[in-house]
Amino acid sequence: MSKQLDKFNELNDLALQGGGPKRVSAQKDKGKFTARDRIDELFDEDSFHEIGRLVSFDYLRSGYRPSSVVTGYGFVNGRKVFVYSQDFTIDGGALSEESASKICKIMDLALNNGCPVVGFIDSGGAKIQEGVFSLAGYSSIFEKNIACSGVIPQISAIYGPAAGGATYSPALTDFIFMVDQISQMYITGPDVVKAVTGENVTHQELGGVQTHAFKSGVSHFVHQDEETSINAIKELLAFLPQNNMETPPKDFSHSDVTDGFQDINKIIPDDKSVGYDVLDVISNTVDAGTFLQIHENFARNIVVGFGRLDGTCIGVIANQPAVMAGALDIDASNKAARFVRFCDAFNIPLITFVDVPGFMPGVSQESLGIIRHGAKLIYAYAEASVPKISLILRKAYGGAYIVMSSKNLRGDVNYALPFSEIAVMGAEGAVNIVNRKELSTDDSLREKLVSEYQDKLMNPFVAASKGLIDEVIDTELVREKLISAVGMLENKRESLPFKKHGNIPL
Repeated sequence: MSKQLDKFNELNDLALQGGGPKRVSAQKDKGKFTARDRIDELFDEDSFHEIGRLVSFDYLRSGYRPSSVVTGYGFVNGRKVFVYSQDFTIDGGALSEESASKICKIMDLALNNGCPVVGFIDSGGAKIQEGVFSLAGYSSIFEKNIACSGVIPQISAIYGPAAGGATYSPALTDFIFMVDQISQMYITGPDVVKAVTGENVTHQELGGVQTHAFKSGVSHFVHQDEETSINAIKELLAFLPQNNMETPPKDFSHSDVTDGFQDINKIIPDDKSVGYDVLDVISNTVDAGTFLQIHENFARNIVVGFGRLDGTCIGVIANQPAVMAGALDIDASNKAARFVRFCDAFNIPLITFVDVPGFMPGVSQESLGIIRHGAKLIYAYAEASVPKISLILRKAYGGAYIVMSSKNLRGDVNYALPFSEIAVMGAEGAVNIVNRKELSTDDSLREKLVSEYQDKLMNPFVAASKGLIDEVIDTELVREKLISAVGMLENKRESLPFKKHGNIPL
C-alpha cells in the first residue's frame, strides 16, 4: 500500500510542476501567469477541484507525463464555473489527443450542469507529432463550442499565442479577453506569412491587440496584465446567468446610489450638429458604477455593454454621437447584432439609446456590403424575444431609425425625449428633394420650408399620435421610466413560429 501511495504522491508532484522549474521560470519572466496561477486567480479561495490531473499520453509505454491543459471546476463569487487552462510550459501548450479529450469532457460537464465555462488559451497550436489526431481534437472542441452556444456562457482568455486551429475555438465563444503585448491570435504565423506573401510582420502586428481589439473586432476586452484581465472576467460573470434557462442575478448594492446623477438635458447639446458622449447618458441612467462596456475599442460609433437598473441586469446598445455622429456602418452593425443576439439567448433585457443620422453612405461601405451587414441588426432585433425598450435621445432618421429597436421590429416600449426628431432624413435633405422646383426659382424659401418640415414632421409627437412612440418623456424621468418598463416586462413570454432556424444574412 505504501508503494502505491508513494507512486500517487510522485505523480501528483509531477502534475503540479507542469513543465518543470526552468520552463515555469521562463513563463513568469515573460510577465505571464502559469496555467495553475490563472485558475487560482479566477476562483474563490480553496474552491477549485481539478478533474483529470493524472491524464497522460501513452502511460503504459512511456510513463507519466502531464498533459498540456489543467481542467476542473470551482466557484467565482459563490457561483459554479468550469475551466480549462492550457499550460505553455508543457510542449508549448500544444493540443494533443488527450488534452483535447480533457477539454471536451469539461465542456460536457459545464453543459450538462448548466454552468459557464472559461478557457485560458496559451498554445502554439496542434501537436505536430500526432498529425490528424490532434486536428481531430480541435474539431471535437469546435463541436462542443457550438453545442454550448446559446446554452451556457463561454469565455476565452488569450494569454499567450493562439495559432492555427487554436484560434477558432475562442472565435466560437461569446467573449474574448486579450492582454497587450502578450496575447496573439493568427491563423498562420509570421514565418508562413513571409513565405507565402513576402510580408515581414511581427507576432504583435499580425495578431496582437491592435489588430483584433481595434480593427478586426475579434477581441472584446483588452487589459495591461493578466491579473486585471481575470478580475474583469469575474466582473463579467457577475452580470450573466448560469445558463439560458435562468435570468441574470440581481445586485441591489448600487441601486440606491444616485449621487452625482444629472439631468440628461444638460448632457445633450441644443445644437443637433454638436456631438456628445453617450456614455454620459448611460452612466446617468444605470445604477452608479455598474456599466461594463463590451468591444470598447472596436466600432466606437456604437456602444454596447451590461449595466443594472435598480439591481436588474440589462444589455445597453447606444449610438455614439461623439464618433462618426453615431452613424451605423458595417462594423457597428455587426457589433450590435452580435450583442443583441447574446442578450436574447441569455434572457437579458435590452435598452437602446437612439441618436442616429442614418447608415454611413459611400462607395466603400456599399461595396463591402453595408446592406447585408445592416440587415443583421434588423434580424437580431426582430428575432429577439427578451424585453426591448428604446429611448430616442435626439435624431432617428431613415432606415437607421427602423433598425434601432423600433416599434415595428417588435419593440415593447418605445420612448422619445421632447426635442427628439424622427424622420426619413434631416430637414435640409428632405426639403432639397421635396421642394426642388420651388427652390430652383426662389432659394430664399429654403429657411421657411426647412422650419415648416421640422415643425410638422420631425417631432416625436407625430410618431406618438400613431402609437409608434408609446410616450414622450421628460429628461428628468428617464431612469424612473426605464426602471418601470423593465419591471413591467419582467415576466414577458413570447413564442416564435416553429422552424429549424432562420437564415440570418451572414
